[in-house]
Amino acid sequence: MVYLRRKILFSGTSLNQLQKSLRWSSSLKIRDKKVIQPERSFKYADLSVRLAAPHQLQRKPNVCQLSFGKHFTDHMLKIYYYETFGGWQAPEITPFENLVLHPAAKVLHYAIELFEGMKAYRGVDGKIRLFRPEMNMERMNNSAIRSGLPTFNGNELIQCFTRLISIDQEWVPHSTAASLYIRPTLIGIDPTLGVLPSDSALLYVILSPVGSYFKTSEVGVSLLADPQCTRAWPGGSGDSKVGSNYGPTIEMVKKALKKGYHQVLWLYGEHHEVTEVGAMNVFMVYLNDDGERELVTPPLNGLILPGVIRNSILALSREWGQYKVSERKICMEEVCRLFTENRLLEMFGSGTACIISPISNIGFMNRDIRIPTMEQSDPIYKKLLKHLTDIQYGYIPDHPWTVTID
Repeated sequence: MVYLRRKILFSGTSLNQLQKSLRWSSSLKIRDKKVIQPERSFKYADLSVRLAAPHQLQRKPNVCQLSFGKHFTDHMLKIYYYETFGGWQAPEITPFENLVLHPAAKVLHYAIELFEGMKAYRGVDGKIRLFRPEMNMERMNNSAIRSGLPTFNGNELIQCFTRLISIDQEWVPHSTAASLYIRPTLIGIDPTLGVLPSDSALLYVILSPVGSYFKTSEVGVSLLADPQCTRAWPGGSGDSKVGSNYGPTIEMVKKALKKGYHQVLWLYGEHHEVTEVGAMNVFMVYLNDDGERELVTPPLNGLILPGVIRNSILALSREWGQYKVSERKICMEEVCRLFTENRLLEMFGSGTACIISPISNIGFMNRDIRIPTMEQSDPIYKKLLKHLTDIQYGYIPDHPWTVTID
């Protein structure tokens, strides 16, 4: 066990490698970096491990039977925060178990919680890789600031859940069509009622082997765009990964499914501004007025989540220089006009769960707009998807966007 700890701490997941990958960071622009106090963070060096007993070990599912978020590994990471006792307590890896919460815990009454979504990939070389984890940590601290929850040193958490993954490494699917989903979660657990910042919190990480999020890669995703429903608004929390952004969307998703669509295209304002696809960022490819292909996505104006895959798509596209790239508002009037003029080429969603998901249809104002994403001879979305998965699964070895778990 001591050897394992030393190997993880000083090999592929060392702080030097993490700091090296920061030059590829998204510049998510934490609102107030003074609020984050790394010196008050928990430390990986204090991590303790309590392994599951044989009777606590779970049967691993067949890779071909994996769905999203249905199975969980044998262990979890837990880190408590108590302001009364000086802040963050020592991290602990324990057998996977239920949480015990006071009935008045703030997370249950005021949705004081946040989470992240990441993945570990088993590469074609057998190595397990993380994809740009420092960006998730930066975004998680952003969400913590917004939610009145304690911040932490992201590198310390990466090292802690890397150890967790190493313990449950056989749960990382031996397949390039599946991965291990990582769900860091931070909740307010104060046993008192009242809408106030949390003096007590729990940060925990659970792991789940997953397959494809959508089963529609061959036909594309069909979306319902209803101007009557809004996911986020200026000054709101649309740019934070908090549960209160997702729960209220369920009714609209049910409506979309009932009408025969797969998901919702969220719009905002009187001009029907395109924001997100379900829980994904959205991209459009079209022929601009100069006759060249242009990739466009909504800007980070507070209405959308600053996605890690979104940032990666923009970075790769600008590096390639094969088409124009822009971040600006997209309104449904423009989408309809481009479609009518045969200049709309592709639309797709992006996110950790699905990587890239092509869009084939949008139902808007009692009209179906057939997006020709799947009909392109050389679609941009396919090239981006291949390049990203090649990085994640090690076809492109030693890429600076990955952190290898040795």
